[in-house]
Parts: sequence; C-alpha cells; structure tokens
Amino acid sequence: MSISYRRKFALIGLCLAVTACATQRQTTGTAAGVAAGAVVAGPVGAVVGGAIGAAATAPTYCYYRSRWGRLRRYVC
Repeated sequence: MSISYRRKFALIGLCLAVTACATQRQTTGTAAGVAAGAVVAGPVGAVVGGAIGAAATAPTYCYYRSRWGRLRRYVC
C-alpha cells in the first residue's frame, strides 16, 4: 500500500514544523538521550532515551515584571 504524494508532503511539513520549535538545549538533550539509550538497550533504547531527553529538557516558563508591575511569563 502506497502513501499518496500529498500525504507524504503533509507528513514532511508536519515534521519540519515540530522540529523548528525545538530549542538548542532540547536538541542537545535529545541527542544525549539517544546516545545513552543506544548504548544501554540498542535501537529501542535510543528511541526511548531520545523521548526522555526531549521531555527532560523541554522549555519552561520564565517570569518578569513589566514596567507597570504586572507579572508576565515567556518561554525561556
């Protein structure tokens, strides 16, 4: 069963959109997780380690005060 070209392009576009949101810190954490997981458990460990590395280094929120004294948050 073959996937149509439209679906392939949609899937590729979705992957590019998701990876464009990754920070440098998250990319490094994912790579470290993949490497550690591959050493411990092979290919399955690489997938699991990559997922754990990405989740552990996901961006969090930082807070600051605006000039009017209101507390604002942004992604670090």
